[in-house]
Amino acid sequence: MYLGIDVGGTHTDAVALNESGIAAQVKVKTDHHDLLASVNAALEGILATIRPEDVRQLNLSTTLSTNAIVQGLTEDVGMLVVSGTGIQASEFMLCRDFHALKGSIDHRGSEIERLDEDEVKAAIASCRKAGVKVFGCVGKFSTRNPLHETTIRQLIGAPGEGGADEVTLGHELGGRLNFPRRLATAYFNCAVWRVFGAFADAVEQSLARLGLAHVRVNTLKADGGTFPLSQARKMPVQSIFSGPAASVMGIIALCDITHDSIILDIGGTTTDIAVFVDGQPLVEHDGIHIGSHPTLVRALKVRSIGIGGDSAIGVLGEVVRVGPNRLGPSMADSIACGCDCGEAPRPTLIDALNCTGACAHGNVEASRQAVARFAACHSISPEVLAKSAVEAAAEAIHKATRELIDEVNDKPVYTIHELLEGRRVAPRRVYIMGGPAGAMKEAVRQRFELFTVVPEHARVANAIGAALTRNTASLELFADTERGVMFIPALSHRENVPRNYSLKEASRDALNHLLAHLSEMGVFADRDNAQVNHASSFNMVNDGTTTGRNIRVKCQIKPGVAFALAQPGAKGGR
Repeated sequence: MYLGIDVGGTHTDAVALNESGIAAQVKVKTDHHDLLASVNAALEGILATIRPEDVRQLNLSTTLSTNAIVQGLTEDVGMLVVSGTGIQASEFMLCRDFHALKGSIDHRGSEIERLDEDEVKAAIASCRKAGVKVFGCVGKFSTRNPLHETTIRQLIGAPGEGGADEVTLGHELGGRLNFPRRLATAYFNCAVWRVFGAFADAVEQSLARLGLAHVRVNTLKADGGTFPLSQARKMPVQSIFSGPAASVMGIIALCDITHDSIILDIGGTTTDIAVFVDGQPLVEHDGIHIGSHPTLVRALKVRSIGIGGDSAIGVLGEVVRVGPNRLGPSMADSIACGCDCGEAPRPTLIDALNCTGACAHGNVEASRQAVARFAACHSISPEVLAKSAVEAAAEAIHKATRELIDEVNDKPVYTIHELLEGRRVAPRRVYIMGGPAGAMKEAVRQRFELFTVVPEHARVANAIGAALTRNTASLELFADTERGVMFIPALSHRENVPRNYSLKEASRDALNHLLAHLSEMGVFADRDNAQVNHASSFNMVNDGTTTGRNIRVKCQIKPGVAFALAQPGAKGGR
């Protein structure tokens, strides 16, 4: 059995499945004050019908890191930054304990200016005096030579030696050259490190208590893949925005998508919008933004808006609106408080859908009464209010989707597998998932005027996507044949190569190192899923003579699902 748990904004969904289909599923309310309680409740619900010894793997998608950032629950970070010449680190101050240090590495990895170790020690002492226990160390060209970053880590010291609890080095975040993005990524990785680690500890304790200590545990990443919980502890920043990734992978598992398509995950709080091109989801090639800060975190391209089943209905003048606020559950899900609070609760989109007959969720009569009371306050008939609210939700989703497609068509299109140059997206189908998916199908179809599909198991598609998503990883290899050096930043691997080292050899070595790295982590990766998605070689010339080559190779394990629940050619819809 494969278990998948998706901790969403309103509900936590869990499924247990194998190649025969879904063996168990459960949906519980998400407790944002105690996400572990939501995970435990979901696990206990699954284990009511599934034997613990039958479970092989658990994939977990959690909003923990995202929530910690949004709610300001991160801890103070000491940023020790070596920018060298050109762009100055002080232009990108991310926190109070931010120290720009002397030293410089050039673009080929040569040390131009040494670190001032006394200055570094003074910066570390200043951070410790302020109570800082986690550090980010970033040098501008550390992906070419990590000498300064590793020296700073040595000066900080290990936890057992009175050093830091966690040190994130910029070069270990990936091989791309983008100093500001690397700074932000290192900062956020440190900021959520402790809260994620505490959650991971609690999850492992819960699994042991429930007889699941033998289960392999993975965490979803924003790029549509998973990585082992042990790796997630080191790089929790990769788990940010993993919820939308679960949505996309769920649709891949449930539907055989071959056309340009729109994916709508309508939850209780938000609607996540994704775009597929030729059956493949798009990615944020440069990395996502966390708040106003661009990062190196690779992610599927998803737009979220405040429209969900529990989004409150409002009236401004004669215009009926839905969202973006969620003021509480729908009246269909509410239990009367029994007091005279003086103000009637606001009905939600689910209440409107109940009134139009699109669904019969929960207490339908409570929905009708709430819509009628609210309509009377605004001199509107309940029928008109409910119908207008559903149309307003569909219009808001349509408008946000058109904006996303326009944005996509203004730039090169990157799918999870490749760059499609000159390709314009022209959607032909809409796929809807989430709790209100079936109820919103007709309103969405009418507004988009496209063939619209609600797949079987749409209510728990996120959890299915989480359960079936396979491990992914990527790395970049750099070689300078004039200097006879090859370097893989993410692995801190450096070796000598001959002057005739070729692009073909570099591609081979990159794939071999990637697969070996996964094997060392206990992760099986099929070589057929490994691909080189960038390879370039440039001659270096001095006085009219070629002196060597500058080689760059990027490879990855392609995102995908372990197996599909939909049969090939089946559209999986109703």
